[in-house]
Amino acid sequence: MVNFRFLSSNSVRVVGLLFASVCAWYMGYLFAEVLPEEPWQSAVGSMQSIGQRPVLKAPNPKRQKCDIWVSCAPNQLAYRIRTGGAKDVMPDICLDDNILLSGKNSNRGINIAVVSAETWKLVETKTFDMYEGDFSGAMVEFLNKIPNGALIMVASHDDAFTKLTEPAKKAFEDFGSKEVRNLRFRSAWAFLAIKGTKTPDNFEKEKINHSDGSKNRYSGWPAEIQIDGCLPKA
Repeated sequence: MVNFRFLSSNSVRVVGLLFASVCAWYMGYLFAEVLPEEPWQSAVGSMQSIGQRPVLKAPNPKRQKCDIWVSCAPNQLAYRIRTGGAKDVMPDICLDDNILLSGKNSNRGINIAVVSAETWKLVETKTFDMYEGDFSGAMVEFLNKIPNGALIMVASHDDAFTKLTEPAKKAFEDFGSKEVRNLRFRSAWAFLAIKGTKTPDNFEKEKINHSDGSKNRYSGWPAEIQIDGCLPKA
């Protein structure tokens, strides 16, 4: 039989520490067996998240009509005119989220969409080749037949200059174009006008981009250009 009188105070401390450790381990084991695993994982995750900075995520931008960057008022129509690029990037024209002209009904030259001012619906689209053939006369006749108040939306593709005649330039000037006489070989040109009415100055209605070998996006062609905004219905 052990005589405890011969145990030093240090030995007592060691035995007590071992006993306490065994008890703590056993209690922890019982505690873990009784409680389900999910609350433990949740608690650990919560403790790990303490001290972390909250991550603020910006909301995804809301898509606007015609994929432009501004939101138009109820009494306005979103519009976008984008020229073609090189030979294969076709132009497109959009009004109030409706594609009026795209690769399916566009081609090389000057592409024109005519929209009724009463219904704001597409009336007709036409493409006039300005590189081969003689279509300037037909284009002038087409422009002259457009009724007053109608909206025209113009997007060039490839070349809109080579076969463009003086009467054709004058016809576009009568619509309000300031850039038609600045066209050069393979210039990109976008234009919007209302026949017989001066378009407001506070929205984008014409843009031109010339072919420049040092700046061209494509070999021999400038980058496509775009005009867009909100068009008043009245």
